[in-house]
Amino acid sequence: MNSKLTLSISKAVTERAKKYALKKRTSLSKLVENQLAKLTADDTADEISPLVKSLSGVISPKAASDYKKGYAGFLKKKYS
Repeated sequence: MNSKLTLSISKAVTERAKKYALKKRTSLSKLVENQLAKLTADDTADEISPLVKSLSGVISPKAASDYKKGYAGFLKKKYS
């Protein structure tokens, strides 16, 4: 069920928001609703799972960035 809400927003912001909504092919009401939904969403989705936490730090950043070189070396040995 939808409900009406009265907001006081400066004219400049309103005009920019209307242009943005038009560009995105949505209504200004839907745009505001989506932003409020994001702001009030449950933050538990952003939590890191225990498995990911346990794997954190297993590979050094240098090793992680050099994986392509290592894989290229592996392929070179394999097919030589």
